[in-house]
Amino acid sequence: MPSRCGSLTRDSMAADFSLTFLGTGTSTGVPVIGCDCDTCLSEDPRNNRTRSSILLRTPEVTLLIDSGPDLRQQALRENLRAIDAVLYTHGHLDHVTGFDDLRAFCWHRESPLPMHATTDCMQILKGMFGWAFEEGNTHRGYVKPDPRIIDGPFSFGELFVTPLPVEHASLETIGFLFEHPACRSVAYIPDVKRIPEKTLGLIRGVDILIVDSLGPFQHPTHFSNEEALAAIEASGAKSAWLTHLAHKNEHAELDASLPDHVRTAHDGLKLNLGVLA
Repeated sequence: MPSRCGSLTRDSMAADFSLTFLGTGTSTGVPVIGCDCDTCLSEDPRNNRTRSSILLRTPEVTLLIDSGPDLRQQALRENLRAIDAVLYTHGHLDHVTGFDDLRAFCWHRESPLPMHATTDCMQILKGMFGWAFEEGNTHRGYVKPDPRIIDGPFSFGELFVTPLPVEHASLETIGFLFEHPACRSVAYIPDVKRIPEKTLGLIRGVDILIVDSLGPFQHPTHFSNEEALAAIEASGAKSAWLTHLAHKNEHAELDASLPDHVRTAHDGLKLNLGVLA
């Protein structure tokens, strides 16, 4: 397993390691349909949130984490033209229903697109998008999945990926820990109500933790802001970003209330993982 880096080992490659927040919103997105709250009416673009997803780039691979219903909009905004694989956290609608937009990333591929998911999540994908997984799916314009079951750590070249089981509703849900010898380590947990002790041990001391922070209220299946901050402290993360934000979180107000090493993410934000901050 690559070590978590305290310094860069390949400075010339530093700029090639990045993480982009494609979306930072909860399942409703922000603004919420029909809502006239201050956040939904805000002119601050950071309060416009599409459904949560990230893009991770290394010199070897470009990974999409979840394909939510706003994937087309996110891809156009970021001029995203190619991906090497999709990693799924779980099968809730706000994380999978942009599946058909993945065909744009299959048109120019000779091989099927790898899709990594737990057994339960893969079954949901096959149930919702059965046509894509059928043997008769030979039309070049369709999504061509290469289903790969997540049953432990896996890698893309030197990028080591560890699944992070967490509790979120009654559906099997995971986050991901990304480690590479030439950049900062990142743990991404967008949907969570409780992080089991074993999972907490996997991310302890991580360089960057990105975590669910629905709002300043208790919720049965998501971290509140207070719970997110407690999890960040328990993890010992060097820095952290809050995501999966509901409209009760106004960006500037939330950001001003946070400890120095914790920030509020927003759509389009890019982190350079090859530079220590």
